[in-house]
Amino acid sequence: MPSRENVYYFGAGPAALPHSVLESASAAILNHENSGVGIIEQSHRSASSAAIITSACSNLEALLSVPTDGSYTTFWTQGGGTTQFSATLYNLLGYWVQKTLDANNGDLDAVKKAVATAKADYLITGSWSKKAADEAKRLLGDDLINIATDSRAATKKFGSIPGEETWSLTPKDDSIYSYYCDNETVDGVEFPAFPAALEGRLVACDMSSNILSRRVDVTKYAVLFAGAQKNVGGTGVTLVVVRTDILKSQPTADTLRKLGLPIPPVMCHYPALASAASLYNTLPILEVYICREVMNGILSRGGLQAQEKVAGEKAQLLYNTLNEGGIYKVVPDKEVRSRMNICFRIEGGEEVEKAFLKGAESQGLMGLKGHRSVGGLRISNYNSISKEAAEKLAGWIRQFAAERK
Repeated sequence: MPSRENVYYFGAGPAALPHSVLESASAAILNHENSGVGIIEQSHRSASSAAIITSACSNLEALLSVPTDGSYTTFWTQGGGTTQFSATLYNLLGYWVQKTLDANNGDLDAVKKAVATAKADYLITGSWSKKAADEAKRLLGDDLINIATDSRAATKKFGSIPGEETWSLTPKDDSIYSYYCDNETVDGVEFPAFPAALEGRLVACDMSSNILSRRVDVTKYAVLFAGAQKNVGGTGVTLVVVRTDILKSQPTADTLRKLGLPIPPVMCHYPALASAASLYNTLPILEVYICREVMNGILSRGGLQAQEKVAGEKAQLLYNTLNEGGIYKVVPDKEVRSRMNICFRIEGGEEVEKAFLKGAESQGLMGLKGHRSVGGLRISNYNSISKEAAEKLAGWIRQFAAERK
């Protein structure tokens, strides 16, 4: 049986975690801070748990350079990124409804008239943004959802981001919000930067698989969220950063009923979650603790400026090695290739790919199989992947190519 030191895990999520963090968490499970009680046994409403949540929020805000003027609020919740497909919709729709009501002195008929032409825009660039758009249509119906772009239109497959000049965005006056996924884990596509076409709009963004891998201008977003299990921690918690004015400007349930619009379940209602300081229900404190410790490590290594540099160097090494191999085909377009999820195929088909995986596993290189929906191979180059791990994998990519020639 291989030891942990002999294995490099490139799985897409749950992803590898730093060894030091796992050691710290293991000790905390047995006896947290010499209390005689394990961290998963202590009350989520204890002073110790509150301190963990507060410090985890502080770390996140420091790394993302969240404004310190109170204009943004951070909290932790459950349900993964998938629950946020619904939560972002409920809260941004609610914000739009209340702002429209305020602008029309509480006239419900004016809001009903505005609803007739309003749309929420979705950019579909991969499997996860498609799922978010599908959920939005399920909750609101087709009439309120506009697919501003779908990268499958030309090729029938994901792997590109259409030029912004081709997007059919709703005019700003009729726009409820815009939604996109910054990095598509399954399809290996990443936005190179914040889309210029979305400047000045109310934007929700799924950053589940590239959060904390590069610097972000938080002020461009109304909401950004990320499931922790790829770049921040383990499974079980999701981080949310939301503009505080969105929390303060929401319609009542009765107003939504009168308008025929959906009422958010309480676990999707940002004001309830934020006002309870992440503790509206029983939060898995161990998972927040792990996130805090991971972020401590990033801060100690120079923050996101340093992490961005390392992520870019590792990705460049791996892409260059694949390009030089002669037998590998990177799936996404070069301009939008993800630094986090590197998707490729090998000449010769599935049997050759199985041979690649078998040989990789014999060298302790694990978790390289592509997502079940697309097949192929995928290297998840998250923050926990060391340069040493990337270099060893690059060596195997070269070796396998040489053996095939």
